[in-house]
Amino acid sequence: MKILVINAGSSSLKYQLFDMDKDVVLAKGICERIGIEGSSLTHKRPGKEKYFSETVIANHDEAIALVMKTLTDKELGVIADISEIDAVGHRAAHGGGKLSGAVLVSEEILRYLESIVELNPLHGPPAIAGMRASMAAMPGKPNVVLPDTAYYFTMPPKSYIYPIPYEYYEKYQVRKYGFHGTSHRYVCSRVAEVLGKPLDSLKIITCHIGSGSSITATMYGKAVDTSMGFTPQDGVPMGTRSGALDPTVPTFLIKKCGMTAEEVEKVLNNESGLLGVSGLSSDCLKVLNAGLAGDERAQLAMDILYQSVKKIIGSYIAEMNGVDVIVFTAGIGENDKIVRANICRDLDFLGISMDEDANDSAARGEFADITAKDSKVKLLVIPTDEEKMIAMETARLTK
Repeated sequence: MKILVINAGSSSLKYQLFDMDKDVVLAKGICERIGIEGSSLTHKRPGKEKYFSETVIANHDEAIALVMKTLTDKELGVIADISEIDAVGHRAAHGGGKLSGAVLVSEEILRYLESIVELNPLHGPPAIAGMRASMAAMPGKPNVVLPDTAYYFTMPPKSYIYPIPYEYYEKYQVRKYGFHGTSHRYVCSRVAEVLGKPLDSLKIITCHIGSGSSITATMYGKAVDTSMGFTPQDGVPMGTRSGALDPTVPTFLIKKCGMTAEEVEKVLNNESGLLGVSGLSSDCLKVLNAGLAGDERAQLAMDILYQSVKKIIGSYIAEMNGVDVIVFTAGIGENDKIVRANICRDLDFLGISMDEDANDSAARGEFADITAKDSKVKLLVIPTDEEKMIAMETARLTK
């Protein structure tokens, strides 16, 4: 069974073609700068040289058509005809309060996703455009969408209802939704596989740390809490996002500085986090190195990140009455040993102890067990694979 997975952004479209029977990726790539001058296609196949081409891509329909053409090209392709693709899986950042899992895409589902665009104005429209383009290019082929928010439908109300007038939840669906759910779902499944234990027997804290970061508590196979909230703005400080802060800070800035709500939103989303505190960069590695070189604000930015993640880990251990496994994943979590070491430092009282040598020698982007011999809690580095999770769910629904 061959599954094409599409992850459409506002000006990009990532794709991967999976052979589910052989458990391999046949090809993957990205269309970038869609609708912008200098648009391009990057196409990769195992064991072959990467192909790159600058070409005009006016919209997502043209991007899908280009992907189809490339996948079936005599020299670049990996299939003879589009008919070999059995189904298409799509990522959606937001499924609102209705989509609790992967679903077959229909006109009804598309209309529902369009109705919640105000909850997801950045990622919603391109995801919908990608689905419509795929359905137009391959009529009759089943399309499946897996929203990131779906993983958190198992959270109890005490974890997702905000302590504000209840009517705002009833009228406008103001609640904690959580994000990166597909990543957390995949990583938890890998924990069970690696340890050879049933997922429903484990308490797991997954730390998805990248330019956007979220921490999730999964207890006996069900998500019970997560750090991101109504939007991906909540939780730990990120590259340019503030993370959690006193809710009166925005209103203070509006009153004190005469800023509009849109201006405050821009500050908190695009000018805060590591960039805002360090004044240097949103790139974690650059800020980390600057701190190590003696830049006090850069070091402060990193210290705030470490402490924020520690506090959430501690709160989830209290919430679940223990933890069996803590996992680091995503760009920073998988690749930065210094970040992992600082987050795990001084957690001995909770039975958490890292093997520093194992952490130092962990290969970038590879699975690693970094647990010290005396640790009561497993510490693992597990590369995430959201596309594979989407492919698995698409295969499950369409077989």
